[in-house]
Amino acid sequence: MAKVVTMGEIMLRLSTPGNQKYIQATQFDINYGGGEANVAVSLANYGHDAEFVTKVPNNPIGECAVATMRKYGVETKNIAKGGDRLGIYFLETGAAMRASNVTYDRANSAIATAKPEDFDFDKIFDGADWFHFTGITPAISDAAAELTELACKAAKAHGVTVSCDLNFRKKLWTSEKAQRVMSNLMQYVDVCIGNEEDADKVLGFKPDNTDVTSGELNLAGYESIFKQMVAKFGFKYVISSLRVSHSASDNGWSACIYSAETDEFYHSREYRIAPIVDRVGGGDSFAGGTICGFVDGKNFKDALEFGVAASALKHTIPGDINLVTRAEVDALVGGDGSGRVQR
Repeated sequence: MAKVVTMGEIMLRLSTPGNQKYIQATQFDINYGGGEANVAVSLANYGHDAEFVTKVPNNPIGECAVATMRKYGVETKNIAKGGDRLGIYFLETGAAMRASNVTYDRANSAIATAKPEDFDFDKIFDGADWFHFTGITPAISDAAAELTELACKAAKAHGVTVSCDLNFRKKLWTSEKAQRVMSNLMQYVDVCIGNEEDADKVLGFKPDNTDVTSGELNLAGYESIFKQMVAKFGFKYVISSLRVSHSASDNGWSACIYSAETDEFYHSREYRIAPIVDRVGGGDSFAGGTICGFVDGKNFKDALEFGVAASALKHTIPGDINLVTRAEVDALVGGDGSGRVQR
């Protein structure tokens, strides 16, 4: 069992029931989640020692967020308390050709205003095997970006493998600022995860002749930019999810990986996911599953297949968090995607 630490923001999610638009809704469904929190839950669910680090307000809503993590077996002992508020995001789930819509209300959240003295990173990374963060955390504030770098430095000092899901969010910062901040953080990263938009907007690498809207994926273009990214930043692995959006309810889902050590490029099996129940957290479940594969000791191809299957299954579950079991993922990897009732 590996110890994996994740750090970022956990948020209160308020989503319209079913596929209602905001203007129709008279109530909201409540969930808690966030990029790194979702990854931690996945890893705890697969049997690893997962710890989530953040800061939440010292009030009942902050306690509910922490309790959600504890409920799923995630270690929360180093979560700091204080600040004014928990970040909120509203979700309007699309269908068919109508896209989903996210509205943020997260300015000045507790983790966005956290200070280095809120965390003892030497203690946090003692005995850790892996550290994961996303590009969302340094995007929420300059203070959070500083905190992320301090965490990365401490992780590397303890010999911890570091992964980053680039996760560009245009509602949080510009591509220009993302490239300035994230290019600096890449010096600490061993495993870089993202998609074609992330690679372009966050690091300035764009695969040729690829249009996910039309379903045109040029895998040679991905391999080319992966090698360029390794040359510039020294990554051990570069990974991209590949989502082909036929509609908001119907996606093709696969991924590709490049190993710098073996100079191999690999494309996973592709799943057709339709109808999608909830795609929010799909990338996090992919990252969590792939990290699980690595810390399990799988080779990079099998680790990728585990991550893709885990994420395909997440698309069938409401909420941010992936709650499928390891056995369910293994069954899908093994070819059982029938969806037959288990009696």
